[in-house]
Amino acid sequence: MSALHEVQAARRDLEPLHATLQRVAELVETDIAGARLACRRIRRLFARRQRKEEALEAYDRLLRLLNDPSTAALNTSLESVRRRMSRPLDAVTLWNKYASNVVEFNGLLIEISGQKPDQDASEGFLPEEIVESIRAFSLDTALLKSSLRGYQAFGAKFALVQRRVILGDEMGLGKTIEALAVLCHLHAHGAACFLVVCPASVLANWEHEVRRHSRLESVWQLHGAGRSHRRWQWAHHGGVAITTFDTLRALEPLDRTLDAVVIDEAHYVKNPDAIRTRAARAWLDRADLALLMSGTPMENSVEEFRSLVSRVRPDIARTIRSTDGIGGADAFRKAVAPVYLRRNQTDVLNELPEKIETAEWLTLDGAAAKVYGRAVAQGNFMAMRRAAFLTRAPEDSPKLSRLLEIVDEAAENDRKVVVYSYFREVIDRIDSALGRRSVGPLTGDVPARDRQVLVDRFSERREPAVLVSQVQAGGVGLNIQAASVVILAEPQWKPSTEEQAVARCHRMGQARPVEVHRLLTENSVDERMLIVLARKSALFADYVRASAMRDAAPDAIDVTDIDSTREVASQVEVERRIIELERRRLSMDAPTSRFIGTAADL
Repeated sequence: MSALHEVQAARRDLEPLHATLQRVAELVETDIAGARLACRRIRRLFARRQRKEEALEAYDRLLRLLNDPSTAALNTSLESVRRRMSRPLDAVTLWNKYASNVVEFNGLLIEISGQKPDQDASEGFLPEEIVESIRAFSLDTALLKSSLRGYQAFGAKFALVQRRVILGDEMGLGKTIEALAVLCHLHAHGAACFLVVCPASVLANWEHEVRRHSRLESVWQLHGAGRSHRRWQWAHHGGVAITTFDTLRALEPLDRTLDAVVIDEAHYVKNPDAIRTRAARAWLDRADLALLMSGTPMENSVEEFRSLVSRVRPDIARTIRSTDGIGGADAFRKAVAPVYLRRNQTDVLNELPEKIETAEWLTLDGAAAKVYGRAVAQGNFMAMRRAAFLTRAPEDSPKLSRLLEIVDEAAENDRKVVVYSYFREVIDRIDSALGRRSVGPLTGDVPARDRQVLVDRFSERREPAVLVSQVQAGGVGLNIQAASVVILAEPQWKPSTEEQAVARCHRMGQARPVEVHRLLTENSVDERMLIVLARKSALFADYVRASAMRDAAPDAIDVTDIDSTREVASQVEVERRIIELERRRLSMDAPTSRFIGTAADL
């Protein structure tokens, strides 16, 4: 780590001096050979007159160069760099530097050691003809401040070669930096007008990332007061405009072709009938390059993914027939290969710390069982989901009691925690129980710009802390690598919701193994929801977790009993069925009967 720090510091400190050093080196290289003759009297005696004069002129030029004030300043700067590099750092300081910049340290280690990920995996298992054209493409990164991993450069080139694509890299792999690499390349070659569309919760983060990682100078936030004036400025002067899905509906598309449109969390526009989808399509139709980014491009059905493909390549979407799903996942992935690239964390991140997932099964009894029973009797599905937390006395809540135990253990190990729940009532109960240890709550009521402020406060706190967040507000877009313990208060209806929430912590930049604790109650709605979630997860894994046809692994999930081409039953119907089954179970003699049922029952 000490050696990596020295290399890192040398690169950082010498980069501003690079141009001057290069100029001096070129001047020295031009004159050094000739100047040697001027210093050797005996050889000079036998040299021709013209050569003597040339040697003296070269010598004089070198002397002027050495005496030039800029050369003296350069020498002073180099000495300062040497002194800084000669000061050893203690182990604690080194660790803190590593923890605050894990991505750069690990990237440097991979670069030096040559421990690159599997090439086929980093290239998304795309067809060879597409891969060859991407490899041949020269990516211009002159305007990019940050270095790219190999797979990130490949992703950027995929977008630039194919022009209208979906980048489906798993959360935490750096899709944002890949998108910025695309914009930087385009701008370096004359393009000037770019649009980024994202959820409101990450609007400020996108502006921060553009300024931090690129030399793209004009950034316009088309949101809130004054957006009409900024839209005019952007239309006339170019640059990167950043807006939200909701604001996009109120913005008139420019009367010109856009050089690129980037849509972050693109699954927001999968519904063809939604107003925001129609608004996004109007801008995409005016774009020379379209890049949709989503770590979860299919959440419920294969048809959703097909719909997303139609946003950028209607021609390919039309060739994907409903019968392709019946043909299997391989046929489907082959059909979308020209437009879809996905890499998973396990494919390309050799250095990513371990993720340890634990199901914390708890008994629903006593006061909590009574609260749950009343919710079932009322047919209130949402109340059933949060009943284990909302006992009259907090100490009677089995989930809250276990949550506090996990938080205490994390504090003893000097680790920070993020807690996610869908429900505001649950968030408030947890926040109150944690007291001063809690940072937040981070809810939908917190303005988008202030959410990053909360995360920064949580990250900068020296002592162990807990960020309490609604999963919708904190589970998308924000980077929370300061936490290495994640607690999910209840199952979420979409597997992607949980995956995204965990990926806020388990991503590039994480220095410690990440513990994920799912709080679950036996003989309850939690167990029944897990059956439905397993179906959705299998569907996603089979069809789009890989980005092109490849051989199935021996331990591939067997979903032959699931009609993968049929959309999962509506959520309302599933909830109604779960309530019915829970009423039947509670009506039996034994309140803790193991009558949970199977996928067929749901």
